[in-house]
Amino acid sequence: MNGKELTAQMTLQEKASLCSGLDFWRLKGVERLGLYPVMVTDGPHGLRKQVEGGDHLGIGASVPATCFPTASATANSFDRQLLAEIGGAIGEECLQEGVSVLLAPGANIKRSPLCGRNFEYFSEDPYLTGELAAAFIEGVQQKGVGTAIKHFAANNQEKYRMTSNSVIDDRALREIYLSGFERAVKKGRLYSVMCSYNLLNGVYVNENYFLLTEVLRKEWGFDGVVMTDWGAVTDRVKGLAAGLDLEMPASNGVTDAEIAAAVQNNSLDEAVLDTAAARVADLILTAQDAKKPDYQCDMETHHALALRAARESAVLLKNDDAILPLAASKSIAVIGAFAKTPRYQGAGSSKINPYRIDNALDALKNMGADIEYAPGYLTGEKSGDEETLLNEACALAVQKDMAIIFAGLPDEYESEGFDRVSLDMPQSHNRLIEMVAKANPNTAVVLQTGSPVVMPWADSVKGILLAGLGGQAGGTAVAELLTGKAVPCGKLAESYPLALTDTPCFNYFAKDSSSAEYRESIFVGYRYYDTAGKQTAYPFGHGLSYTTFAYSDLTLSRSEWKPGDELEISVQIQNTGTVSGVEIAQLYLGINNSRIYRAAKELKGFEKVFLSPGESKTLVFRLDTRSFAYYNTAIQDWAVESGEYTISVGASIADIRLTQTVRVSGDGKEALLSDMRERAPTYYHLPHETLAISDDEFEAIYGKNLPPSKRLPEEPFTLNSRLNEVQGTFIGRKLRQGALAALDKMFGAGQNTDLELMMRASVMESPLRSLIMFSRGTLSKKQLTGLLAAINLETRIKRFFEKKIM
Repeated sequence: MNGKELTAQMTLQEKASLCSGLDFWRLKGVERLGLYPVMVTDGPHGLRKQVEGGDHLGIGASVPATCFPTASATANSFDRQLLAEIGGAIGEECLQEGVSVLLAPGANIKRSPLCGRNFEYFSEDPYLTGELAAAFIEGVQQKGVGTAIKHFAANNQEKYRMTSNSVIDDRALREIYLSGFERAVKKGRLYSVMCSYNLLNGVYVNENYFLLTEVLRKEWGFDGVVMTDWGAVTDRVKGLAAGLDLEMPASNGVTDAEIAAAVQNNSLDEAVLDTAAARVADLILTAQDAKKPDYQCDMETHHALALRAARESAVLLKNDDAILPLAASKSIAVIGAFAKTPRYQGAGSSKINPYRIDNALDALKNMGADIEYAPGYLTGEKSGDEETLLNEACALAVQKDMAIIFAGLPDEYESEGFDRVSLDMPQSHNRLIEMVAKANPNTAVVLQTGSPVVMPWADSVKGILLAGLGGQAGGTAVAELLTGKAVPCGKLAESYPLALTDTPCFNYFAKDSSSAEYRESIFVGYRYYDTAGKQTAYPFGHGLSYTTFAYSDLTLSRSEWKPGDELEISVQIQNTGTVSGVEIAQLYLGINNSRIYRAAKELKGFEKVFLSPGESKTLVFRLDTRSFAYYNTAIQDWAVESGEYTISVGASIADIRLTQTVRVSGDGKEALLSDMRERAPTYYHLPHETLAISDDEFEAIYGKNLPPSKRLPEEPFTLNSRLNEVQGTFIGRKLRQGALAALDKMFGAGQNTDLELMMRASVMESPLRSLIMFSRGTLSKKQLTGLLAAINLETRIKRFFEKKIM
């Protein structure tokens, strides 16, 4: 039987019950009909299954699992097959642990390098994001385990993530923020989609019919389950009507009763409930059929895959005087605590409990390298004299032929729950690099970070290897890359700006506002830097090797193209160096003299090839109608503009080796668009200085008045008001004190671990409705509604007396 047939046999209450979780990690079943609870769990870069009897917030200890490099690292591999293999391995571990749906991958666009959760996401580019996400999904689901792509959609900051209103114009929404999801949904045929916390253009995503039904289901053909992020429900009945099937975690029956009551009083069509319940039932049936209770996977094989992934994902940013790979005869100072205690993953709900962990220091020793170690700086909760550590490191560096410094961002710098406030590494790391480079000019740096940093010392060192967050085998991978046992081949999946003020959303990202205005529109990442002619520290697609490659014979299958045709592009790549290596060729497309504002170049293809010294191979790219399309707001659909397009193939967005032009006969729909060159001129002529877009210009492309960015003085508080918004009232202060006391009890006061920092930021910025989940049911919705009424009464009385005094 299928879900629809089973649903026809259910009572109203049983159907409603399927629309929320059983507990924190399991879906409910209807056992009399053969539907049993199934488990879902976190895991963008590995399985994070909470141990039995864990806490009610899902943040406690988890079972040992393979910790693969994070998405911010594996995206640098530009390797679809590798992502599929990683997905398959995690799928196997899900089978072993009885997990039916993996809450992954994360496909949000890296709008700003400051987003605290960027390490979970692939790229600033939607094409690359969609391709890698689809490959990962395919790998997991081939094992019979489902996936839930997240966080759909426009969830690009952690600040106020549960209440922030993402204000985005239609072109940016479609071309940048939805496009990666669309590609993954259509190619991956995934089981489920997780909707995000935020509002999109004034409507909470979990209640957004346009997004969940019109776009996701009707346009993209998605037929799986839409579930919430944990605690994202704002109005369960509205959400169900909008296309939200499953609320997670459990609501303790509260929202099930709301759904049943809505059907009984005719405010909700029972057919809507039937459809949602049938989808959930189908997911459970599929999960039950795929279970393998006695399945055991080979963890050592998975560790070997994690090692290969870390090697393929590392990016050689700089290699002056061929300082790398290390010469076997050289004595080396290995400096930096990360060499011994690596930073290998991000913090928050994705944090894996690795079943083993390598470090570069031990790996280098095992390879027979002539090394001596100095920590250089303190990590975690360790105390000591950093000045002494610095002096010891410099003294060691002077004695050796060269120095390798391990540095980057500690756990508490980037995490779910809060955003970074700068692109700076810790002062202790920067100062160490500067001082050691003065002591020994033959210095290279290994960076362990999940997002871009500024490098004020970059000109003082000869080599920079971006290891990223390399997972449990990252230490061995780095050692192999440093010694030449492996050759770097990664390319940057995001731009590294010279300064924070250079980023296109600098003026608009994560401000103290209820609205997140995406005023930069389509000009995200390299689309901005390349179009504005703004220099970066390291551009999108950049990555060096220990060998060199030549590009030749760029050939197009046709010189003229029209919608419906396929355009085939071929290029020859030759290894012109002395060692075998891998090159990632990138294809970009741009129109010359567009009538609408567009990026100068956009990534439309990439191919990865292994070549022995002197070997040549021909790579083939294929472009279809969507490759040439932009989103036309006049017709609310994709369209193709006529004109001459330049096809560029190269080693990065800034290292184009070959170009050809093709003449395109479009559909002429651009003539239906309003000419924005007078009303929004900045989008056509991006400035070299920090991007600033006026209200009038943004309103012109947004198409309507901008919403208020702050709560209005007379506006009453609601269940969606944040805890830190009501803390000025007596009851608000008491609620805040209670929440902080609960956190102190959970973590210990002032420990400042990455997990504690995440939870404190999350709780203080959470809406009042979240207190119901945090309280584990001790605070009911009815009680909270009463407290809210008292808060609003206190506020009105206070305002009344303030007016009297004035």
